[in-house]
Amino acid sequence: MKKLTLSVACLATISAFGQVKDSINTKDVDEVVLTASRKRENIKEIPSSITVVGEKQVQSQLTVNSDITSILQYTVPSLATSSGQTSNTGQTLRGRQVLVLIDGIPQSTPLRNGARDLRSIDPSVIERIEVIKGASSIYGNGADGGIINYITRRSKSDKKISGISQFGITGQQYGGTLGYRASQLLSGKISKFDYVVSLAYEKTGFMKDADGVNLSPTYSTAKMNNYNGMLKLGYAINDNQRVEASYIGYAAKSDLNLGLKTGKYGVTPTIGEGEGKNLETTPQGTPRNHNFKLSYDNKNLWKGTSLNVNLYLQDFRTVYGYSDTFLNGGQSNVISKKTGARANFDTQLWSGKNSQGEMIYGLDVLNDQTVQKLEDGRYWTPDMNMTNIAPFLLVKVDLMKKLTIKGGLRYENIAVKVGDFNTLSTVKSDGTFTKSIFVTGGNLKYNALVGNIGVRYNINPMLNLFGSFSQAYSINELGRILRTSTEGTIQNLETKPIIVNNYEFGATGQIAKWVNYEITSYVSTSKLGATFVQSPDRALTIQRSPEVVYGVEGFLHFTPTKWINFGGSYSWMEGITSIKDDGDYSAKINNSRISAPKVLAYVQVRPIQSLSVGLDMLHAFAQNRFEPNAKGLYAYGEGKVPEYTVFNLKSSYEVNQNWKVSLGIENLFNKTYQPAIAWWAARDADFTNSLGLRGTFMVEYKF
Repeated sequence: MKKLTLSVACLATISAFGQVKDSINTKDVDEVVLTASRKRENIKEIPSSITVVGEKQVQSQLTVNSDITSILQYTVPSLATSSGQTSNTGQTLRGRQVLVLIDGIPQSTPLRNGARDLRSIDPSVIERIEVIKGASSIYGNGADGGIINYITRRSKSDKKISGISQFGITGQQYGGTLGYRASQLLSGKISKFDYVVSLAYEKTGFMKDADGVNLSPTYSTAKMNNYNGMLKLGYAINDNQRVEASYIGYAAKSDLNLGLKTGKYGVTPTIGEGEGKNLETTPQGTPRNHNFKLSYDNKNLWKGTSLNVNLYLQDFRTVYGYSDTFLNGGQSNVISKKTGARANFDTQLWSGKNSQGEMIYGLDVLNDQTVQKLEDGRYWTPDMNMTNIAPFLLVKVDLMKKLTIKGGLRYENIAVKVGDFNTLSTVKSDGTFTKSIFVTGGNLKYNALVGNIGVRYNINPMLNLFGSFSQAYSINELGRILRTSTEGTIQNLETKPIIVNNYEFGATGQIAKWVNYEITSYVSTSKLGATFVQSPDRALTIQRSPEVVYGVEGFLHFTPTKWINFGGSYSWMEGITSIKDDGDYSAKINNSRISAPKVLAYVQVRPIQSLSVGLDMLHAFAQNRFEPNAKGLYAYGEGKVPEYTVFNLKSSYEVNQNWKVSLGIENLFNKTYQPAIAWWAARDADFTNSLGLRGTFMVEYKF
C-alpha cells in the first residue's frame, strides 16, 4: 500500500471487508474497481470508501439465500438489515438513500422511490458488487448515501466455449416450502469476438417462520417466479479499441394466493392463511427490468488520452399489492424509463520518476421519465420528465509514491417537466376522506456546482490514513411530495433538491501479514433532508428539514493459516434534525433511516483442499430512540427495535475440477425473530416474523 489518495466524486473509506473474506486460496486482495472514478483503478490507489463483494463471496452467499438484499446485509457493514420482502424500504446506506447501478446503468427511481431497486438482478450473473459509501455525485441523481454497482460477469477465457451450470433446491421442514432454481452461463472467445450469455430461473416455495406459519403475503417473496437473462457481445477492433453491446433483463412475478390475518403490533405477528380475496388483478413483483448498453473504448484516442463512451436505456415497471389507503382502493405501479449517454476522457498530464498527474473529464446526459399509476389508470403521481446534463472534471496527482490527492467538480443542470394531475382522495384512519384536488404542473429547474476532494497517505503497510469531503445532489421522492399536495400549483410546494456534504476520516492497514483492519468515522449534513413520516390519513409524507448523520464503522480480518480465516465488522450511526429550522438539532431522524448498530462476524475453514465450511453471524443491537405517545403508541419509524442474532451455515465440496456440491442453511438455529422494519414501522400490518430455518442444496458443473 504505497499511495495516498484523495477522491473527487465519491470519498469515504476503502473497505475491503467483503473482498478480504474471499482471500482464502487467493494470492492477494489487489483488485481493480470501476465505480469509484468510472475507470479501472487498483483499490490501493483509491481514497474512497469502498466495499468490494467478490465473485466467490457472492456465489457462497447464493447457496444460503438468492435474495440479493440478504447477500448485501451480510457483506456491507454500514447497510441496514433486510426486510426479507420484495421491498427494500429502510435498507439505507449510512442513513441515506443509495443509488443502485447495473454495470453503471441506474436502477433506482429517485423521482418516485419505489424501493425495488436492490432486487433488480439475479446474483448468478454478478461478478462482484462495488459499494461506494458516502455521498457521491459521480453517477448523478440519487446517491445521497452512496452507490451500489452490480458488475456482471465477463468472458475470461480464450476458449471458444466454457460454461457454468447450476441447479439447486430450497426448502424448510414444513410442507409446501420446496423451491428450485437453475442457471446456465456460457462464455467464450472466437477470434476478435467474445461473448457471455446467461439464463436463470427460480421458483420459490412458501416462506414460513420458525414455527411453520406462513409469513405475511404483503411484499412476500414466497411463490415467486424470478427470471434473468443476459447477453454480452464484444469486439476488439484492435489492441486499443473495443466495442461492446449488452442486454440484461430481469422479472419477478408472484403467484401467491394467501389471505392476510393482521396481527397486533408487538404481540402477535401478521401472517398468511387460507386463500386471498383476489383483490389484486396483477401479480405483485417487477414484471420487467430491461437494460440495454452500448459502449466504445479507445485506449489511445490521441497521445496520452483514452476515451470511454456509454449509451444506455433502462425500462422498468414494478407492481405493488392492493391498498385501501385511497378511495376505491387498488394496486399501483411505478413505471420508469431512462435513456442516457456518458463520455469519459482520461488524459495523462505528466509522468515523472516520483510524481504523475491525470485528468478525467467528460459529460453525462440523462433523461428519466417516471410515474406512479393505479391499475385502473388513475395517476397517483403526475408524469415527471427529468433531463440532467452534467459536465465534470477530476484531477488526480500522485506524489512521492505515497501521497495521492484527488479533487474534482461536477455541474448539475436539471430540468423536470411535471404534468397536470388530480390527487387521489385518501382514506383517513377514522374512515373519513380527504378531497381530491387538481394540481397544475409546470417546469422545475435546478442547478448546482458540487465538488469532492480527498487525500490518502500510505505511511507504511501497517498504517494508511485518508480523509475526504464529497457532495451528492439529488431530487429524491419528488413524486411522493407531489402526490400528497395540498396546493393547486407545484410552484408552491417544497421541492428543492437534497445536497449532502459528506466528511470522512479513517485508517487502514495490515499487521503481521495476517491481520487486516480498517476504521472510519463520517459526518454527512444536508440543509434539506427527506424522511418518511405518517400523516393522519395514513399516507406517508416527506418531512423536509436540516439534517446531520454521523457514525463509525470498521472491520478486522485474521488469516493465521491457509486453512482458516475469521473476522468481523461493526457499524454504528446516529441522525439528528432541526424540525423547526431554528438550529435546534434536538430531534432525531427516525429509525426508517437510522438503523441499529450491527455486528457481522464470520469464520471459514478448509480442513482439506476440496472442502470449505463457513459460519456467518449477524447481530443487530436494540434500538430505543423514541418515546410512545400518551396511549402507548409509537409514530411511524419510531418503534422500539429489540436485538436479535442469526447464524447461517455455508459449505461446499469440490468433487473434481468440474463438479461441486454446496449446502447452505439460513437461520441455522431456527430462531424466531422479526426484521427491524416490523418494529420501527409500529403498525399492526407490518408486524411480521422473519424466515425460519431454510436449507439450499446446489450442484454446479463447470466446463
